[in-house]
Amino acid sequence: MTTADLHTLTGAYAVHALPDGEREEFERHIADCSACAQEVRELSATATRLALAASVVPPPHMREQVLRRVAAVRQEPPVVARQERRGLAGWMAGARRLPRYALAACMAGVVGLGGVAVWQHQAADDARQRANQAEQRAGELSQVLSAPDAASTTRKLSTGTTATVVVSRSLGKAAFLAAGMPTPAAGKTYELWFDDGGKMRPAGLMDPSATDQAVVLDGPIDNASGVGVTVEPAGGSQQPTSAPLALVTFPAVAGA
Repeated sequence: MTTADLHTLTGAYAVHALPDGEREEFERHIADCSACAQEVRELSATATRLALAASVVPPPHMREQVLRRVAAVRQEPPVVARQERRGLAGWMAGARRLPRYALAACMAGVVGLGGVAVWQHQAADDARQRANQAEQRAGELSQVLSAPDAASTTRKLSTGTTATVVVSRSLGKAAFLAAGMPTPAAGKTYELWFDDGGKMRPAGLMDPSATDQAVVLDGPIDNASGVGVTVEPAGGSQQPTSAPLALVTFPAVAGA
């Protein structure tokens, strides 16, 4: 990716929507780019506050309006991109003064950039797919947090992490929100589990590189009484291989 491409990934990185390769490349980038690093910190903090805040269901027509305006409103390109275009324009102006054969050779190289354009189109498709997946996850989280019967409980884990569990019995879903999660050892990840009367049922993996995150647990609540967190090998396990860092009991049903 070009530097201009990397500048556009702050939002996707903040919501953990980058695949491993792009995440590693972007982390190398922000080590030297203070502007992107600051933007990531601000976006991550905002995403965490939004996840912990009470939300409301948007009106049905809002998504349609946003998608229609996105297609119609011209986006302002990054400053770096404008500089690169000016550099290309200067090169083309100089190329007009080249001898005919040299100019033909240069133009053949420019034609070769068509392959780059195809690659960029594929990269854009991948980015849109990741954005759609992130949008779907955010929508599921918003549904749980804004459900009329949503109830929450918060506790401090032994690791110093503040964990909040939000449950909607009407949706049959639960969300796990963590702040200050320490990074696990290399080759390890955090896995969530439904506590079904002492029997642990897999409920999804957390991002081992993110200290603050909010996830909807995979699968229905059913008869689970709470959620557990364990450290597992990368990729997760079908059964816990370590003692739970914590077991957070689901909040009681209102009126029960």
